[in-house]
Amino acid sequence: MILDKINAPADVKKLSVNDMKSLAEEIREALFNRLTKIGGHFGPNFGFVEATIALHYVFDSPTDKFVFDVSHQSYTHKILTGRKAGYIDDSRFSEDSGYSNPGESQHDFFNIGHTSTSVALALGLAKGRDILGRSENIVAVIGDGSLSGGEAMEALNVAGSELGSNFIVIVNDNEQAIAENHGGIYQNLKDLRESNGQAQNNWFRAFGLDYVYEENGNDIAALINVFEKVKDSKHPVVVHIHTQKGKGYRLAEENREAWHWCLPFDRATGKPTLDFGSGESYTSITSRYILDKARNDKDFIVVTPAMPMSVGLGIEERAQLGRQYIDTGIAEEAAVAIASGIATNGAKPLVVTNMTFLQRAYDQISQDVCINKAPITMLMNYTAFDGLTDVTHLGIFGLAAFTNIPDLVVLCPSSAEEYVNMLDWSIDQREYPVLILIPGNAVAHRAADMSFGNINQYKVEQLGEKVAIVALGDFFQKGEEAAAAIEKELGFKPTLINPRFASGLDKELLNSLKSGHSLVVTLEDGIVDGGFGEKIASFYGTSDMKVVNLGLEKKFYDRYNPQQLLESLGITADKIVERVKRFI
Repeated sequence: MILDKINAPADVKKLSVNDMKSLAEEIREALFNRLTKIGGHFGPNFGFVEATIALHYVFDSPTDKFVFDVSHQSYTHKILTGRKAGYIDDSRFSEDSGYSNPGESQHDFFNIGHTSTSVALALGLAKGRDILGRSENIVAVIGDGSLSGGEAMEALNVAGSELGSNFIVIVNDNEQAIAENHGGIYQNLKDLRESNGQAQNNWFRAFGLDYVYEENGNDIAALINVFEKVKDSKHPVVVHIHTQKGKGYRLAEENREAWHWCLPFDRATGKPTLDFGSGESYTSITSRYILDKARNDKDFIVVTPAMPMSVGLGIEERAQLGRQYIDTGIAEEAAVAIASGIATNGAKPLVVTNMTFLQRAYDQISQDVCINKAPITMLMNYTAFDGLTDVTHLGIFGLAAFTNIPDLVVLCPSSAEEYVNMLDWSIDQREYPVLILIPGNAVAHRAADMSFGNINQYKVEQLGEKVAIVALGDFFQKGEEAAAAIEKELGFKPTLINPRFASGLDKELLNSLKSGHSLVVTLEDGIVDGGFGEKIASFYGTSDMKVVNLGLEKKFYDRYNPQQLLESLGITADKIVERVKRFI
């Protein structure tokens, strides 16, 4: 096998074009080996195999520097830069993260998992090179879907007008983000594809960038030719290549959205080999709720920054929503500001995405929404410690970040009934901006209030003595387990509180706990520093009440075992009992 002889990019340069074609097929087999067994980003990587081989044949990594946007297309790069064991040796899968990672190799320069960043990061590398008087090539790789992100457009604007030196941007155009592309950029890309790059309107040239088009983005010889033409260029240039997302696997070629990312699967059928059962999930509850709400309330509209599947809105569901759905492309800032305008003009917007991506819209939430008291609802998925565990996709920072924005009501439901009732109340009310965290645990059922207009009013689910457990959102069930364990092991029934509101304190209730209680234990599915529990600890600071805050540490966890993490942090019923023993 040719891949056996490839241990560094220099080995690629020894190959003929025919050898490189064979190498491409061997790499796809290596990708199949990893992805069928542990899952990962399928479509982007399968579509960028030939381009990566050609890049390493023409350029000289790591002297010449590659920056891969989102890292969704970086697997072949990893294979060619000494990390093939993470794809061909099952025992070594864990050595290789799903994203570019300078901790793994000198051929990577940034740990990247968020989109639209590569052009700006690479532009910085280029400017640093110029300041230091060097001359290496700087290459940014970005998918067409990522171009809709503001950071990408801002960086292209700077590159075209301010740099004036070597800078190469490879636009990997496979006509698809995760879902379908949205926005005027994509009509221009379509025009450029259909005219073989000759369309009169060319938004890259409008930025002041040189431009080259290559239709055969999966043809190694054609790619080598075009990359050799732009290598060592003395000015910024965009190389626009047309590729096939999911190339080499028919199911992925035919259903590009479903195969953007995959669970472990059976290669023959494409069906996942992990069985999560047929029970309900918060995602299915959410998609069902959204469709029912849209049918019954024509003032309701869903706004998403290219993440409809975060709440289960597939192609059919989006078609049903029709004009009650808008995808802003990868543009969280715009999505939030647009929603503010929609609400200010009287309609009812629901913004949906993953928590890790909402971080990009912090300023818009603060300025465009909360200062203006626009009654929008933002619904976030993957907010839990055991949701997404890659360092670039953690949702555990959201509570600390967003609960400190004035006038933003942050709700953390603890059951399906509470979740749906919170959505109903939030979408229909006209007073508050609201952020709702979708629970990350298994669906729980319990009777719940219908309205949440009494802001920051906590709910006592069990009245007891000595110890009060304040368990937020999807950690409420852990609070139930701890309360039961305390009663069994220590012989008294503690008070159990479902706070529901993460963004404020129920001071009346907290004051009442001073009678008959000496310890408060807080539980939250987020970092403790700056989070929910610390606010309660601060409230009791001048009193005799002892407070124990349980949650996650302020650190960048990466590819951890969720249950082992809870054990290490003492967030288990038996360890909570041991803590209580030390105080009672």
